[in-house]
Amino acid sequence: MKHLIYTIFSEHKNIVIFLHIISAVIWVGGMIAMRFAAHQSIQLIDNVPEKIERSAHALKRLFSIVAPFVIILIITAVIMAVGYGFRTAAVGPNGNVLNDYAMFIYNIVHVKEAIWLVMAVNFLAMVIRRNKAAKLIANGDLIAAASTLKLIAKYMVPLNIVLGLIAIYLGVFLRNAY
Repeated sequence: MKHLIYTIFSEHKNIVIFLHIISAVIWVGGMIAMRFAAHQSIQLIDNVPEKIERSAHALKRLFSIVAPFVIILIITAVIMAVGYGFRTAAVGPNGNVLNDYAMFIYNIVHVKEAIWLVMAVNFLAMVIRRNKAAKLIANGDLIAAASTLKLIAKYMVPLNIVLGLIAIYLGVFLRNAY
């Protein structure tokens, strides 16, 4: 498997990196646009049922757009982590640290990828909450639907925005680490 990943990365490096970056841009950028543009516009709607329905619909559209990019980002992250040989540069076959700086960089790779995984779990939780809100809307329970959606807008999306910006910064740092 490791050899296959090395081969994919060495033969398609630019495509892998492009897909990784564009996935991060679409995912994080989509959340920023949703939270600071669409959400703010939806809040101007006076009709409460329409406001709740529009919020749920806008989130459904966002999640449909970014879901494939979440998957692509995680796959390309693994390919890049292996393909760049961070572990090989940092740790010898016996598990001994070969170079302190390389080990530091290798640890940053783990931090960055852990951030993306936490974001993916949070994303999945948002999808589940949004789907729950849609069912509540369909059943006419707008108060419960609004409460369910509020957590997404107030905490979950902002958390992923902050984590995404940190991960992007770490990616830039790693790109310039050597």
